[in-house]
Amino acid sequence: MTWLITGGAGYIGAHVARAMTAAGERAVALDDLSSGLAERLPAEVPLVRGSVLDRPTLDRVLAEHDVSGVIHLAAKKQVGESVEQPLSYYEENVHGLVTLLGAVVDAGVGRFVFSSSAAVYGMPDVDLVTERTPTVPMNPYGETKLAGEWLVRAAGRAHGLSTACLRYFNVAGTAEPELADSGVSNIVPMFFDALTRGEAPRIFGDDYPTPDGTCVRDYIHVQDLAEAHVTAARALAAGGTGAGGDLTLNVGTGAGVSVREMAELVAEVTGRREPAPLVVARRPGDPARVVASADRIRKELGWEPHCGVREMVASAWEGWLLRHPEARTSTG
Repeated sequence: MTWLITGGAGYIGAHVARAMTAAGERAVALDDLSSGLAERLPAEVPLVRGSVLDRPTLDRVLAEHDVSGVIHLAAKKQVGESVEQPLSYYEENVHGLVTLLGAVVDAGVGRFVFSSSAAVYGMPDVDLVTERTPTVPMNPYGETKLAGEWLVRAAGRAHGLSTACLRYFNVAGTAEPELADSGVSNIVPMFFDALTRGEAPRIFGDDYPTPDGTCVRDYIHVQDLAEAHVTAARALAAGGTGAGGDLTLNVGTGAGVSVREMAELVAEVTGRREPAPLVVARRPGDPARVVASADRIRKELGWEPHCGVREMVASAWEGWLLRHPEARTSTG
């Protein structure tokens, strides 16, 4: 069978494409290249430049490549931007998904893996977030991901799709330097960016009810996340949920790392301890602790994360140096 990977040239998408081909699966990528990079993709994965809002392109790709399953990653994903541009986020993330699902149903594609997010939980007041923790998103980005889950499940029930919704926690690291995250919105590249420019990495608040006062998060290596997609896709292909069945699963490690601990690890890996991290005001809406319970994905799919946080940071640093060679001299 052939899997269509939307957003396949992005940071996560390219890792999924490589993991799928390494596992012997055929794949085709769809990406508008607004943030993706064509060179990230393996040579054996064809790239179609286009948007999930473009129904004729979707119909053509599904037919020409005889697609039998979809892994949907294409989306806008910046929380702050979503607050400023909610219409754009709903257009891309919700209307785009409606358009894609319409094409999928009409083409008779039977399997659909949806990229969701821990943002659907909002500010959970629990030590470990399970799939049954209430979903109360706090921003338009999280709202679009929760609405996406509703759409995917409803389409599955109505049209006999086997579906999986994977709720990612904090993604970091890279499998190869050339696949590294090219943005600076996530905490690890954000710290790298500040250090490269000789500025103090910022810690947003140190008065949370956590052991060191800074926010605690669950970090998952992007390669482990990619393997989770392969495992979920194969489960759907094997009929693991049956027609109209759904898997909704957290993808995390179950281990929390504080922002201050992450700053210390970045300092160790990069060799840059100056400037020291600067504590600034809290960001509105940041929960104190968001750590996954990964019990269900272990039970349902037999998936386990293999990479630790140090490996995430070290691999991300190699990728950063590839794109920012000036950082080598700034670290001495």
